[in-house]
Amino acid sequence: MVQRTFWLKLLESAWSRKSIVWLAGVRRVGKTFLCQSIPNIEYFDCELPRIRRQMEDPEDFLEKLKGKKVVLDEIHRLPNPSEILKIASDHFPSLKLIATGSSTLQASSRFRDTLAGRKAQLWLTPMMSADLIDFGNPDLPHRLLRGGLPPFFLNPELVEIEFQEWIDSFWAKDIQELFRLERRNSFQRFMELLFIQSGGLFEATRFAAPCEVSRSTISNYLSALEATWVIQVIRPFSTRRSVEIISAPKTYAFDTGFVCFFRGWQQIREDDLGLLWEHWVLNEMQSHLQAPIVQYWRDKRGHEVDFVLNFRGKNPIAIECKWKAEHFASKNLRAFRSQYPEGQNWIICQDVTRGYTRSYDKLKVEFIGLEEMSGRLDRLGQQPRTR
Repeated sequence: MVQRTFWLKLLESAWSRKSIVWLAGVRRVGKTFLCQSIPNIEYFDCELPRIRRQMEDPEDFLEKLKGKKVVLDEIHRLPNPSEILKIASDHFPSLKLIATGSSTLQASSRFRDTLAGRKAQLWLTPMMSADLIDFGNPDLPHRLLRGGLPPFFLNPELVEIEFQEWIDSFWAKDIQELFRLERRNSFQRFMELLFIQSGGLFEATRFAAPCEVSRSTISNYLSALEATWVIQVIRPFSTRRSVEIISAPKTYAFDTGFVCFFRGWQQIREDDLGLLWEHWVLNEMQSHLQAPIVQYWRDKRGHEVDFVLNFRGKNPIAIECKWKAEHFASKNLRAFRSQYPEGQNWIICQDVTRGYTRSYDKLKVEFIGLEEMSGRLDRLGQQPRTR
């Protein structure tokens, strides 16, 4: 069994803080596989009726597992999942427990308690750079085209029907059960349009007519997709200056494979790499930071910085993503730094293995690769964040 070293390390770190870990991520991202790879783990699939019957008396069930590592997979299938987690946290501290789900814990109506203060959360993103090494295939274009769901990545053939089957399963098992939304065709049309324009600005009114629903329904759809980790909503960085975009977010599909699928790409062309690289860098950042805190910046003249990180007590870090370093132009960063003069400027490039610095008049820019960026994020992630 493949050992996903990056994620196993994060799990152990989470367990060092809390005895209960909420492991979240989209359907088929590998939560079950990851849990079953933990040595000496006791695994329980809550989708099975006989397993649910074992938990009808939570105290008796947990008493038999004291001191062990336990997985409760798809825990939202239980009639009252928060009850067993509260009992485990409060009365069985020697038990190390992982509960998995395909949404934020707050999204499920079955959770009557969000377990604030009792749990650590781990967000399992689609496969990132460390996973490519663990799976023995560091071919990045392959990962960008097939996507980061392990079954899709490992399939020797690009089987498009699997993408549609995933969408159908997502609607039936996540959206219907968690949100009880109606109008499947409208929802899936909205999802398709978001994936096609992934990385662009989001304006709800633009989607209402083609999806044949109201603007408020579009907002509800987006909230459901964000809660299930399928869409990343990147909000603007701003101090509410009159020259800035302060409300319109950007939306990113959770996975490059689905971007390629909805755009009809069966091969990746040179012109496609810039957009997919931007998604890949975002996925890497989310994996290391473990919180949806990434922002972007745009002014009303059209200058835009791909991503901005703002940590408490630190100046904002401006991040631009370029497949090749030679594609960088400084005008957008100049515009940003005219408003926010202090802070680091990172250009994350696929073709940079050893970082270097260049100056554009008074603008100092660092060109770094993904590995260097990841190391810096790990160090920054240990510091307090602004919300």
